[in-house]
Amino acid sequence: MLGHWTFRPEPLPPRIEPDLRLMSLLSTADRALGELAGIGRRLRNPHLLIRPFIRREAVLSSRIEGTITRLDQLFLFEAQPEEPSHPSDAGEVRNYVRALEHGLEYIRGGEPFSLRMLREIHHLLLDGVRGAEKRPGELRDRAVLIGRSSEFDEARFIPPCHTTIGPMLDDFVAFLRDERSLPVAIQLALAHYQFETIHPFNDGNGRVGRLLITLMLCERQILPQPLLYLSAFFEQHREEYYDHLLNVSRRAAWNDWFGFFARAIAEQARDAVIRVQRLQDLQETLRQRTSRLIRTAAPQILVDELFASPFITMNRAADVMGVAFKSAARTIITLEEAGILREITGQQRNRVYCADEILRLLDEPLTDDPPTP
Repeated sequence: MLGHWTFRPEPLPPRIEPDLRLMSLLSTADRALGELAGIGRRLRNPHLLIRPFIRREAVLSSRIEGTITRLDQLFLFEAQPEEPSHPSDAGEVRNYVRALEHGLEYIRGGEPFSLRMLREIHHLLLDGVRGAEKRPGELRDRAVLIGRSSEFDEARFIPPCHTTIGPMLDDFVAFLRDERSLPVAIQLALAHYQFETIHPFNDGNGRVGRLLITLMLCERQILPQPLLYLSAFFEQHREEYYDHLLNVSRRAAWNDWFGFFARAIAEQARDAVIRVQRLQDLQETLRQRTSRLIRTAAPQILVDELFASPFITMNRAADVMGVAFKSAARTIITLEEAGILREITGQQRNRVYCADEILRLLDEPLTDDPPTP
């Protein structure tokens, strides 16, 4: 094959003509975002939930791209990074966390969206892991295709030629910075589609594109904390997700894409609200149980830390509580005997403990009835 056709997206925004069904979906998404924003503003210690929520998103967004690392394995990897038994792609998932946190630092510092920000995020995502040979932080230098086949004439989709993406990215960044008049769900859907269609990097575009959703919500002050992530919905509806993206390019099916995106926002915002409320209830329960077991204040600090990361070592416990190793060990053993912690290695040294109740609430699909501690 001597050549191939590519698709070149028009600058944003397109002409938008919402129908009644879409308007209803957008309204539902807005209400769900408002409820989640209210929860975020009332959090007493936001980092205790932001940290695990970011890691859950890292696992799910990376899973769409074929990684196998679970949330518990990521937490364990962070607790014991030197252990050789971690999944081979745990570093990739950890890099997603680093990339998202880096983007959030930009937003908190009042920095506007820029191509430099996107390139830095991409560099962190691929640094030192699979795909590191694909020019981390550098715009792609060759044609790419989307689909299971490696042949261009069998590709599902062929993004724009790499020699043309510079001006498209300038327009895209201008949209990220300036567009405020459209409903937020439409802003997010447009940005996500455009980034995935331009496909500016040789690898990692899907993860960067999903990461941008969270950054836009925080930059536009729709949410006070990064609590909403859509990868769980996209992973659950993976084929529909890909089909909607393709159908926008093929036949400008914008309303279908906007409706899908609004559904994702509404469903995942409701999930986040329920998950936060149940985690807060569990936190209060565990604090009360711990106070009955140990009368000093330091163990309460440890319980709070378990909500930021449900895996802990004795050395880490000593650091968190600001106590000697022996005192931390006694606290850990007391919590283990009470069923709050469980030792998971079976080793005599370098033990790791897991708070199973917290991990289940973070990781498992929600049911109608809250779990009983």
